[in-house]
Amino acid sequence: MTRISGRPAISTEHVYGMTLRVARWRAGAAGTPLLFLNGIGADIAAAAPLLARIAEREVWTLDMPGVGGSPDALLPYGASTMAAVVMEIADRLGHKAIDVAGFSWGGALAQQVAVQFPGRVRRLVLMATTPTVTAPGIGWAALLDDDMLASGLKLPTATPLGLAYQSMAMAGWTSAAMLPQLKDVPVLILMGERDGVVPAFHGQTIAGLIDGALLEVVPGSHLFPFTHAAATADRINAFLDQPASGRSRPGQQAAA
Repeated sequence: MTRISGRPAISTEHVYGMTLRVARWRAGAAGTPLLFLNGIGADIAAAAPLLARIAEREVWTLDMPGVGGSPDALLPYGASTMAAVVMEIADRLGHKAIDVAGFSWGGALAQQVAVQFPGRVRRLVLMATTPTVTAPGIGWAALLDDDMLASGLKLPTATPLGLAYQSMAMAGWTSAAMLPQLKDVPVLILMGERDGVVPAFHGQTIAGLIDGALLEVVPGSHLFPFTHAAATADRINAFLDQPASGRSRPGQQAAA
């Protein structure tokens, strides 16, 4: 194993013909492990400042095919296939029940994991994401706006094929018909108040589809989990640690 920023343990998993780089923080720690699914083209190093701050539990993530330390997939894949891939890795790590957090593209995949594997996901955190990736109002070009460039964050190394396959995986994807199934899963939705990529109203749409989901509009733009890593980690920690009975009313929205 090797190490990168944030001191996770790095390993390689071969699943369904894919070779994937996996990072684990605090492996074997008590409590329910947290799986983090990143945005399109984003790698483990980009997530490390956030994930290193998630306390008192194991946290793990992976580079999608063609991103960071994972080579390109040989064939295109769909959302349901990638959901099965990450749950196969969870099985190999000994995780029967997990919490799942997803950002942007990874938030869509997190929704797919939760509905595809009922009973395996204890809590769900969705950040800067949408129930329909091709919905009107999503402005992917805003990823290059002045605020994000000023943040100092850089796009990681991703191959053209890797980005193409990630985009194709969610082509035509929507969770709208599936989200009402998440009746027994506490869900926290965090949306950036200045997000020009996935505006906050997409979070309201998700909250309206999931009984008891909690929506919070927080400071920052689309990359708020990374530009406001400490505050985001604190909110995730508080949500994952709250008593099971501490659920919100349907569609409840908290102030920023």
